[in-house]
Amino acid sequence: MPSYESGYTAPSSVPVGVDPTRASIARVYDAALGGKDNYEIDREVLRQVATKAPEVRDLAWSNRNFLTRAVRFLAQQGKITQFLDCGSGLPTAENTHQIAQRVNAGTQVVYVDNDPVVLAHGRAILENNPNTHFVAEDIFQPERLLANAAVREHLDLTRPVALLQVGTLHHYTADNGADLMREYIDALPSGSFVVIAHFFDPEKPGLSELARKMEELFMHSPMGSGRFRTASEISSFVEGLEIMPSGPGKEPGLELCDLWWPDGPKLTPLNEVEQCIAGVVARKP
Repeated sequence: MPSYESGYTAPSSVPVGVDPTRASIARVYDAALGGKDNYEIDREVLRQVATKAPEVRDLAWSNRNFLTRAVRFLAQQGKITQFLDCGSGLPTAENTHQIAQRVNAGTQVVYVDNDPVVLAHGRAILENNPNTHFVAEDIFQPERLLANAAVREHLDLTRPVALLQVGTLHHYTADNGADLMREYIDALPSGSFVVIAHFFDPEKPGLSELARKMEELFMHSPMGSGRFRTASEISSFVEGLEIMPSGPGKEPGLELCDLWWPDGPKLTPLNEVEQCIAGVVARKP
């Protein structure tokens, strides 16, 4: 994969409402994945964290690959045909709609983001896809988001929906986030799924110290967010739901993103950064 240190060019034009002097969560994520829709201030966030965690961009790849496998599982095994992707970020390869609609072309996908760059690029790319839509809302205001006319138009909230919070909740720092997720879950019908990927403090010697160093750098970077929560804190987001097993013969529960139903055997051990992001898939009874 290309390094975030080279090969980048800023977008040729700046969409209305974008401040290229302030880091954006979506653009930092894009930079970590090797994209080009980011600015120097976004790449600076990664450089700062890389001083303590050189493999920092692996957080983004672990997150992205987990999303791919989770969406494929929900479309194939869960028979889910409606997805609400919160904080979708900039379009890249293997987006939620591409994965789900490969299984069922009629699957409805609603992406939610409030970053002007995301909205500009996303709407342009998806203008010819009648089953995929972008909505401009704050994902940390669930009541308003769920009442949005476009969300209501394209998703039937009386039928099962997959709610994706993949790489988003670690940017929610107002409180522990459990009440926020409860608002979402209470609005979902029975049979719905919740997918979460989150920066993770493994509470193990060495790894916990690394997680806290990365948290400190993210929180005090130009991005200003990035909490590393513990297993119990992340699990509180899906309290009362049926947790899916994380692999063959494994017990249901939180798992490192790279180890949640991998596509094949792991031939190399995970590095320390890859052990600091975890995911969970849960079903509402």
